[in-house]
Amino acid sequence: MPRGYMGRILRVNLTTRSLKVEPTSEEVARKYLGGKGYAVYLLYKYLKEYEKAGISPKDIDALGPENVLIFATGPGTGVPGFPSSGRYHVMALKSPLTGSVGSANSGGEFGPFLKFSGFDAVVVEGASETPVYLAVVNGEAELRDASSLWGKNVFDTCRILKDKVGGKNTSVACIGPAGENLAYMACIVNDEHRAAGRTGVGAVMGSKKLKAIVVSGEESVPVAEPKKFAEVSRRCLDAMKNNAVTGVGLPTYGTAILINIINTAGGLPYKNWQTGVNPDAEKISGETLAEKYLTSRRSCWGCPIGCGRVTSVKSGPFQVLASEGPEYESVWALGSSTAVKDLDAVVKANHYCDEFGLDPISMGSTIAAAMELNEKGYIPQEDLQGLDLRFGNAAALVEAVWRTAYKAGFGKYLALGSKKLCEIYGHPELSMSVKGLEMPAYDSRAIKGIGLNYATANRGGCHVTGYTVSPEVLGIPEKIDPLKVEGKAKWVKIFQDFTCVVNSTVNCLFTTFALGTKDYAELLSAVTGWDLTEDEILKIGERIYNLERVIINKFGFDGKDDTLPRRLLEEPMPEGPAKGQITELEKMKEEYYKLRGWVNGVPTKEKLAELEIEL
Repeated sequence: MPRGYMGRILRVNLTTRSLKVEPTSEEVARKYLGGKGYAVYLLYKYLKEYEKAGISPKDIDALGPENVLIFATGPGTGVPGFPSSGRYHVMALKSPLTGSVGSANSGGEFGPFLKFSGFDAVVVEGASETPVYLAVVNGEAELRDASSLWGKNVFDTCRILKDKVGGKNTSVACIGPAGENLAYMACIVNDEHRAAGRTGVGAVMGSKKLKAIVVSGEESVPVAEPKKFAEVSRRCLDAMKNNAVTGVGLPTYGTAILINIINTAGGLPYKNWQTGVNPDAEKISGETLAEKYLTSRRSCWGCPIGCGRVTSVKSGPFQVLASEGPEYESVWALGSSTAVKDLDAVVKANHYCDEFGLDPISMGSTIAAAMELNEKGYIPQEDLQGLDLRFGNAAALVEAVWRTAYKAGFGKYLALGSKKLCEIYGHPELSMSVKGLEMPAYDSRAIKGIGLNYATANRGGCHVTGYTVSPEVLGIPEKIDPLKVEGKAKWVKIFQDFTCVVNSTVNCLFTTFALGTKDYAELLSAVTGWDLTEDEILKIGERIYNLERVIINKFGFDGKDDTLPRRLLEEPMPEGPAKGQITELEKMKEEYYKLRGWVNGVPTKEKLAELEIEL
C-alpha cells in the first residue's frame, strides 16, 4: 500500500451486527485517490450488486437498510504539514432529500482521528433494530448500545461519548434529534460544531439507528518522501499565509466576510431570491459578527487559516452563552433569505442547527420558501398552527428550526425540504433548489458561472462543487466578468474536476484560493510516492465526476434535471448591478456538455473509456 494511507477499511453491517476489515486497494486508490473518489467507486459497486440481484436503483429506499453510508478520508488527511487536512467526506448511496447521491464534507478533528485509529474509511450497511454507536479505538472496532443516548442533542452526545471512550485523539461524529426523527435535511455533526451538512446524510444515519461513531487512536500517517514533502509543504503554507483570502480575510472575519462583498456585486439572494440586494446586509455581515459577537477563533486540525468563529449572544431572548459560527452560508440562509436582520436571532438559529443536527442552508432556504408561500396566501393558516411565517420575523425563524428537528406542527412539512414543501402547497417554482437540494448564497443572475455549476452539480444545488465565485467575484486566480456567459463552461468544468481532487485528498477547499493543481500534484506525490502530474490530477478528478454522474443517471437524473429554478431563468433581476439580468443557462450548458463529452447529461461510452472507467 502506498504511503498516505492506513491500508484498512472497516465494513460494518448493522443488520447482522458484523464487522469486517478489508485492505484499502492500491489500484482503486491510484485511480480515485480516497475520500469522495474512493467512496464513489464503492457506491457504484453496490449499485451493480443491486442490479445483479434484480433491484432497480430507482427502487432503493434512501431510508431503508439497503442504503449505504461511507465515512472516508484521503491520502492528505491527518498528515502534519499537509495544508488544512483536518477533514473527511461522507457519502450515501441515495439522499432522502434529493433521491440522488448523498454527499457532504466536514472539518474539525474527526477525519484525522479516524486515520489515527487505523482506518482509511468506515462503510456502514444495513440497519440496527435498536440504537447503537460504533467505537473505533486503536485499530479495534465494536458496536455498543446507544439506547441511553437516543433523544440527546449533538452537544450532549459528543461530550458523553468523548468522556466514556476516553483516550488520546478522540472525536465523535453523531446525529441529533433531527437525524433520529428522519428530517430530510438532517446532518452529521462532529466535534459539536462541525457538520457534514448537505443532502440529509444525518437522516440516513438515523434510519440505521446509528447514533454516533467515536474514533480514537495514536497511529501516524506514513509519508513516502519526508524531506521532499517538508519542502513542498513549507512553500504551500507560505503561499497560504501570503494570500489575501487565506492569510487575512478568512482568519480575520471568517467566511461571513462575503456578505458585504456578494451584496455589493448584487448577488446576495434576499427574500427567497426575489432580488440579489439586501438593504440590511451590513447588520448581518462578517464585520458586524466580528465586532459584536466574536469571542475567539477555532481552527480545524492542522489548519493555518482558522476561519471558525467562536461566538456568543450575551443577553436577550436569543441568548447563547457559547457557540460557533454562523458561517457565510448560514448567515445568508437564516438571515438574508428570510429577511431577518437581527443577528442575535441568526446566531441562535444557527446554534439550534448544530444542537439538533440540521443543515442550515437547506433549513434557512426552506423557511424562506415557506415565508413566501405564506405571504402569497398559499398555506392555510390552520396548517401553520400559530407559526407567524412572515419575512423578517426573527422569533418565527428560531421557532421554525426546533419545530423542524422534532417535526412539531408545521415542522413536519419543513422537515421535507423546500422542494416537497412547495409541491405540497402547489407552487414548486418557489423552491430555490436544483435536483431537490437548496442552492447556496449566490444569485446566478449576477454571477453567471455559478448558475451553470448549480445546474450541473451531481449532488444538486451546490456551490462547492465548482466555486466559480472565486474568479467571477474575487478575481482568483484571475478576474472574469460575472455577467458574461462566454467561457464559463470551461471554468466550471475545471473547478468541478479540481474540487473532486480536493474532496478525495481530503483537505479543505479553501486552500485552492492559494494553491493550484501543480501544488496538489507535488504534495500528493511526496506523500504517496506516486509521480503525479497536473494532468493526471485533473484526470482523476474528471474520472470521479463522471462515475458519480453515472450513478445519478441510474437514479433517473439526466439533462432535464441540469436546470435552474424558473425565477433565475425568466425573472430579470429587479435592482442592483445585475438589474435586468437573467441566467442564460442553455447556452452555457451546450458548451459544457461538449467539453464534458456528455449527451443530454449522460457521459458517452467514449468518454468513459477515455477515463478508464469500467462499468
